[in-house]
Amino acid sequence: MSVQATNPNNPIVFFDITIGGQDVGRMKMELFADVVPKSAENFRQFCTGEFSELLCFPSLSLICLQGDGTGICSIYRGPFADENFKMKHSAPGLLSMANSGPGTNGCQFFITCTKCDWLDGKHVVFGKVVDGLLIMRKIENVPTGPNNKPKLPIVIAQCGEM
Repeated sequence: MSVQATNPNNPIVFFDITIGGQDVGRMKMELFADVVPKSAENFRQFCTGEFSELLCFPSLSLICLQGDGTGICSIYRGPFADENFKMKHSAPGLLSMANSGPGTNGCQFFITCTKCDWLDGKHVVFGKVVDGLLIMRKIENVPTGPNNKPKLPIVIAQCGEM
């Protein structure tokens, strides 16, 4: 299912996803550079591998979706401030910064699977899935074991900018 981009000038990035070693498809995401340019550019450069001091996403488990694992790395050489909270966690498929409090954004992020309004004002929404919501649902439905760890590996096999 495709969703129209909010702004045709915003960058579109992609993840090619595998589950259990099987290709399940591509997720395309619009980054809201017109609303939160720092957050969008940080994520875009992670996807393209432009920021050489960080690992790119390929081969990282979707559970981790966090660059180097510390959560504090960024293209800005450390954590950066919340830009604004104009965009709300109002629907599935929104990309948002995971953080440990105000001004601690880095390389960790999450994608909402449903409306998550309790996150508004705490986490910066910086993009949305514009194609590949079905893939997100497939990820969501992977059986889990102890500690909610997926029983099958979920991997970003490739990522980049369209």
